[in-house]
Amino acid sequence: MTQLVRVERGRYHDSVTLMRASAAGSGLDGVEAVIAAMATELNLGLLADGGFPLPEVTPDDLVVAVQADDDAAAQAAVAEVERVLAERPAAAAHGGAAVPSHTVEAALARAPEAGVVVVSVPGRYAYVEAVAAVRAGRHVMVFSDGVDVADEVALKREATEAGVLVMGPDCGTVILGGVGLGFANVVVPGPVGLVAASGTGAQQLCGLLDGAGVGVRHVLGVGGRDLSAAVGGVSTLAALAMLDDDPAVELIAVVSKPPDPAVAERVAAAAAACRTPVVLAMVGPGFPTLTEAAARISDLLGRTFGERSWWGPAPEPRPGPILGLYSGGTHCIEAIGILEELVGPVRSNVHPDPGRRIGPDDDPAGDHVLLDLGDDELTVGRPHPMIDPTPVAERLAMAQAGVVLLDVVLGHGAHPDPAAVFAPAIEQAGVPVGVTLVGTAGDPQGLEQQAHALVAAGAWVHRSNAHAARRAAATVGSRA
Repeated sequence: MTQLVRVERGRYHDSVTLMRASAAGSGLDGVEAVIAAMATELNLGLLADGGFPLPEVTPDDLVVAVQADDDAAAQAAVAEVERVLAERPAAAAHGGAAVPSHTVEAALARAPEAGVVVVSVPGRYAYVEAVAAVRAGRHVMVFSDGVDVADEVALKREATEAGVLVMGPDCGTVILGGVGLGFANVVVPGPVGLVAASGTGAQQLCGLLDGAGVGVRHVLGVGGRDLSAAVGGVSTLAALAMLDDDPAVELIAVVSKPPDPAVAERVAAAAAACRTPVVLAMVGPGFPTLTEAAARISDLLGRTFGERSWWGPAPEPRPGPILGLYSGGTHCIEAIGILEELVGPVRSNVHPDPGRRIGPDDDPAGDHVLLDLGDDELTVGRPHPMIDPTPVAERLAMAQAGVVLLDVVLGHGAHPDPAAVFAPAIEQAGVPVGVTLVGTAGDPQGLEQQAHALVAAGAWVHRSNAHAARRAAATVGSRA
């Protein structure tokens, strides 16, 4: 076994690029583990947990650590990491930016026409960069997670005074005038504007609306904590007002995980005061499923909405527990609510009821279990399963359940061919597998191609997460 640790002083790359580089190196034959990360305290802890020696570094340094069968495999992994890291500077050089800017102020001096700043640095440094953008009068998308909630509140209050929007922190999906930032689907321009406190929830709505021929103009992500009691919906209310002022937006939808009840009431009151019709798609008790919300949006715009199981035959009845392996937390929580009505109690690492929460590696034999494998606690220093679905596929291959549910998310930022990763695991699992395929016809992975590859492996596929959950319940024996 060979271990290799390389340090590059003062070489910065954003977290998404480093995750892609780690995943690319890890996929080579003979390579057990690759960690390409900035040398923050948190990432140094991951190196220690992986058994790597800790080098002398500062948080501004890049560390590439490889564990492989032999030196040749380790060197090949390092070369693959370098190949991925070199892609972005080459693209920048091609555009004429020979020397990258290292501060928000420098970047804005170089591009004064820019109206939006994207911040993707370790969470502890994100506030400083984001507040610089706000004070410069720019909207800001904070892709970074791990930002202190007090910093989020302070940042959003300052943005309100400055008349700009803070999208995030932990904002994974934004679409502005059809241009995607982060994990974004390719949408047809249209009359809908989304305010999204859930990235994968927004992607589910984009996919369902795309299937109904309804286009999307903007998706304004606001961060998963925006509708919490602590933050109070500051960015959601600001985004609602901005979309209401856009004459090209004919309908607004607000999508989120279960919100704080008092904050939800505040948002509902603001929505009722808008000139533009607003559909509330806040997953949880008292709110519609995302599929029902998509149908309501389509109806209000005069479009026919019809979602069916596009691909694959209905599975034969098979009693047993349901196992859900999700990369999207909103998909997981929506399925929990549906299945608890149909098949009884569900256990989950993200269950809204703390009494029904379990760890992601717990084994409550015989219970229905739905896991959010994209939860922040499980993706520290690791690629999100939308980027690298291998860990989800490994769990699927060993699944012992009546039915397995999973979501496969397409679009920019996601794995280029997730069906190729999941197909062998579906074949090996030997149990019915239901897939929520989240995407649009324009996504680079190819919606139809992905669906047919999953069906050929033995899965049945829905575009609707809610319909997939209901089919799973019917397969194991719904009580409703």
